Amino acid sequence: MPTRNAAAHAHARLTTPRQRAAWLLLALAVLTVLLTALGASVGSTGFDSVLRLADDPMAARIVWDIRLPRSLGAWLAGALLGLSGAVAQGLFRNPLAEPFLLGSASGASLGVASALALFGTAPATAWLAKLGLTGAAFVGAVVAVLLTLQLARGVQHTLRLLLAGVIVGVVLGAIKDLITLASPDIIAAMQGFNLGSAGFIGWASCVLMALAWCVCMAGAWVFSRALDGLSLGESTAASLGLPLVPMRVALVAVLALSTGTAVAQTGLIAFVGLAAPHLVRSMVKVTHAWLVLLASLMGGVLLLGADVLARWVIAPQELPVGVLTAVLGGGYLLWLMHRRTGQGGVL
Repeated sequence: MPTRNAAAHAHARLTTPRQRAAWLLLALAVLTVLLTALGASVGSTGFDSVLRLADDPMAARIVWDIRLPRSLGAWLAGALLGLSGAVAQGLFRNPLAEPFLLGSASGASLGVASALALFGTAPATAWLAKLGLTGAAFVGAVVAVLLTLQLARGVQHTLRLLLAGVIVGVVLGAIKDLITLASPDIIAAMQGFNLGSAGFIGWASCVLMALAWCVCMAGAWVFSRALDGLSLGESTAASLGLPLVPMRVALVAVLALSTGTAVAQTGLIAFVGLAAPHLVRSMVKVTHAWLVLLASLMGGVLLLGADVLARWVIAPQELPVGVLTAVLGGGYLLWLMHRRTGQGGVL
């Protein structure tokens, strides 16, 4: 018995939170590679294209120019949403905070609808289109977050913050619908946008999202100490000498850029930003420097897995991935609420 207890204590010392985080990081990286390979292989015709890859130029084009950028793009969009969810939950000290509940996703979609209505659905070049839609989505997301904070009078009251986010999301969503009705030529584009899909992602979108992810991840990591301080409370963070106002501005910019970039390329995809940080926290207890990275990787794995499932479940047709994530994410949130309520706690 003493030997067994000593072995257990030695094992506990070896499996520190940082080591568990490193193992989770490795597992998510392996899942990313496996799901990317699977996503590049499976399509409406099953594995037929990848089996004819060496002999059929058309099959090679399908794999390299359609399926592979779609899979990478789905992972990048999920990574951006997971990152934005981790930043939002830390910034507002609220485990329910995520792009949809704070109104930033609705603001981003309003920005996209406004850009399409003003400039049309067929701009001069693909790069101008991607940059223009991303910029419009970023501005819309920033405006939505600022409106939510103004309406909630800060972040001190959790219930007021969530209520303000819901109100801002509903109002901006209604304005987006009015713009869509006033511009019939963008109705088809906005219908696909509202359902959420990775089917239109190309290499240009992948490059743009990769650049945005690098910028947002660097910003979140630099200000991760501020998130750690805020998790201890406003007064504690201020006593640590942290410049909270400029840090909050920078973190809101990270939240808006990550949400706006993902929404501009894939449309509205729910619950990834909410579920990814929760899943990471249920596995490891780490500081925000680790959390933002792990939540980002978890979001990428979740959305890529959902996209592969959306292509396979009713093949040769496919489900909109936003619908699938809403169903699965809503089920996860209900289970989480039931479990926490049963334990006498809250989310």
